Parts: sequence; C-alpha cells; structure tokens
Amino acid sequence: MSFVESQGDRKYRTSERVGGLVDCSSLQVELRHFDPGWQVDLTLECTEIAVLLSGQSKIRWTGDGHRQEAIARPGVAWVCPAGVHESAVEIMGTMPESLHIFLPPSLVGESALSNFDIDPAKVQLAYAGGVPDPMVLQFGQLFRGLLNRSLEPTDRLYLDGIQTALAAHLLSTYSSVRWQPAARAPTVDPKRLQRVFDFIEARIAAEISLDDLAAEACLSPFHFARMFRKATGLTPHRYVTERRIEAAKEKLRLARSSLAEIALDTGFGSQANFTRVFRKMTGLTPGQFRALIRG
Repeated sequence: MSFVESQGDRKYRTSERVGGLVDCSSLQVELRHFDPGWQVDLTLECTEIAVLLSGQSKIRWTGDGHRQEAIARPGVAWVCPAGVHESAVEIMGTMPESLHIFLPPSLVGESALSNFDIDPAKVQLAYAGGVPDPMVLQFGQLFRGLLNRSLEPTDRLYLDGIQTALAAHLLSTYSSVRWQPAARAPTVDPKRLQRVFDFIEARIAAEISLDDLAAEACLSPFHFARMFRKATGLTPHRYVTERRIEAAKEKLRLARSSLAEIALDTGFGSQANFTRVFRKMTGLTPGQFRALIRG
C-alpha cells in the first residue's frame, strides 16, 4: 500500500508531529510529542509499531478488546497489527519523542515467503502493547537519524535494510503463533514506582545507590530489586544507566558542552567511563554519535 496521508495525524490528533521521513511511499515514520491527555479511538488499515525514545508516562488504554496499563519509558514498544482497534488511550505524562512506524499490513511479499520458505500462517502479527523491546528501540533510533531531510540513494538503500530487518524481528518475536503476553506478577505499586523514576531523573548527575531507590519505594533493597525488574524488565542499575545514556544523548544533540562536562552532568564521573559505557550500549563513542546526528 502507498500512504497518501499521515497516519499519525489521523490517530493522534492531540499530539504534535515533530519529524518524519521525506519522500517515502513504502512506509511512514513519524516522531511525535505527547502531552498528558486522551487520544481518539481509531482502527488503522496499516500495521503500526510505536516505541518511546525519550520521556516517561503512565498510559492506560484498551487494545484488542483488553483494558491495559503500562509505564512507558524509552524502549517500551507497541505492536498494533492492521485492523486492531485501540480506544480510551489516556497518557498521564509528557513524552517528548515517541517514534511511530506505519507499515503495510503484509510485512513481507509473496515472493519473500516462497524464497525464504516462510509459512504464511506465521506472518500474522499478534497485538502487543507496552512491552520493553531493546531491538525495536534500536530500529527506532536508526529511523530517527533519517528524519526531516531529503533522502539520498544510499539513504534509501539503508532504509530498505532497516525495514527488512525490522520485519524479520517482528515476525520472529510477535507472530500470532509465537507471541505470549507475559504473565502478570506482583510488582511495585505504580505510585511508588513513579517516585523512584522521579528520584532518578532529579539525581541523574549524582551517585544513586540501590539503597536510595529502595528507600523511595519503601521496600528492602532485596525486594525492591526483584520487584523493579518484574515491573520494568531491567535491573535498577541497568535502568539508571539507560536513563543516563538518554540524558547524555539529549545533551549531545542540543548542547555545545564538552564530552567531559556531559560525563559529569549525567553521572558518569569521568569522560573515560562515559565513553566506555556509551560505546558498550550504543555501538558508538559519544563523539561519533554527536557527529552522526549533526550530519
């Protein structure tokens, strides 16, 4: 299918579109800013993949007939196949950067099915909402680098590769014959969890210990670490590190601070440690990331 209008403008009328792919008909990619509020009820004829790149919010919604709730943070994704109805979407925080990828209902063509011996029964996607998915986050960051500029021939080749790799990931993870929602388990009370998140954001430049976070949640460090991982899919240390990386990326995008200053402002202590952790988690040094986003 070819896209003749913005799918995001149809579905997210109370949000602001702050970026998008230019001159591309095979898919739509939009970067949107959400403030707290309600979204319209809508069923799209295409498949939508959404992933939060920055910000944090509690979200309640009804998807595929089930009332759901999640804490959205960077890396939390939604997979909404064509024809699935989402309604009563309530966003309770600000999400500056939410990336939305709109794909044709059929992720792979008939020729690909035969060439790669793929069972047609396995190319139907299940609905998955509010799930941590580091791979989708990586794809979202790759797409983000192509927004708001005219695409060169090499960009289009790169884009085709990302789209193919994303389709393969979706089919291997979220096909209707494979996807099973995680069983609900006891977790941290949402209000306590939000206090922990707020504490981390306020002290991103300072040392943050497990004891500090557990105290915010009014739990012992042992129980807090276990419950936090069940709630977010990450250990407290990993979550803090990811938030520091996201804060550093924002400074690399927007500020003219030196790498040493950014390292101190985001709690890494030294430029050497900042570079080591940043490269481990993104595959790039901070300097390479800054050069890439500035074109």
